[in-house]
Amino acid sequence: MILTPNAKINVGLDVVRRRADGYHDIETLFVPVPDVRDVLEVVKADEAGMTCYGTPCDVPVEKNLCFKAFRLMQKNFGIGDVHIYLYKNIPMGAGLGGGSSDAAFTLIALNAVFSLGLSHERLAEIAAELGSDCPFFIYNRPMFASGRGEILEPFDIDLSPYRIEVVTPGIHISTAEAYAGVDAIKFPGVPGADGAGNAQSDHRSDSSDLKTKLSLGITNWRENVVNDFEAYAFAKYPILADIKNDLYRRGAIYASMTGSGSALYGIFQV
Repeated sequence: MILTPNAKINVGLDVVRRRADGYHDIETLFVPVPDVRDVLEVVKADEAGMTCYGTPCDVPVEKNLCFKAFRLMQKNFGIGDVHIYLYKNIPMGAGLGGGSSDAAFTLIALNAVFSLGLSHERLAEIAAELGSDCPFFIYNRPMFASGRGEILEPFDIDLSPYRIEVVTPGIHISTAEAYAGVDAIKFPGVPGADGAGNAQSDHRSDSSDLKTKLSLGITNWRENVVNDFEAYAFAKYPILADIKNDLYRRGAIYASMTGSGSALYGIFQV
């Protein structure tokens, strides 16, 4: 079975709370980007394996999210072995969700190949075990996300009259680095852990109502909708701010960094 996992963008990303367990609660709008895709093929095989093409996958097969998705399904449902072929085109480490998309689409493919009959809701539950934004790609439509990104609700927005242009500057910002940068800006002076290595308490920022700001409409997003990761990323890599400004100079109605970076996008009138 051949599928084409797509990328996503975040419209707004508010880091709402730093939690005692070391994670963060966020609010964001996930939007699919249909024009940026990988290619995934899943076929039954005598022995489990995986082959990657395109952008190099610099992780062992057993640590690849697609293969982890397969092993999880095999553990839960006793399915047979498969070989996974993945052509990587979505830039990695850019905030576009390529790895999460590949994993989610692997679940979808396995569900079909083995005729498991699992609902979207059940697949999303399984996807949440693989990564916080994996469940979004099961539904693959605009969704407002909260919690760690795994709590999803449909968001009524139509971006079909617009064109989304993605710019990938080739700068890798790890998720851990990005969150550390946000912590230093939004939660200054908050200790990360006590002497025993245990987080001391939850810490909340002054939470803005992102959902209300998004509902103002795309023409009002520039003044109201912010990605919290931009402040740190733009300070460390000024070229990212230059790219965003250039998108606006070229007529974008809204421009932003997506996820924890470093890809940026502009939304243009068609």
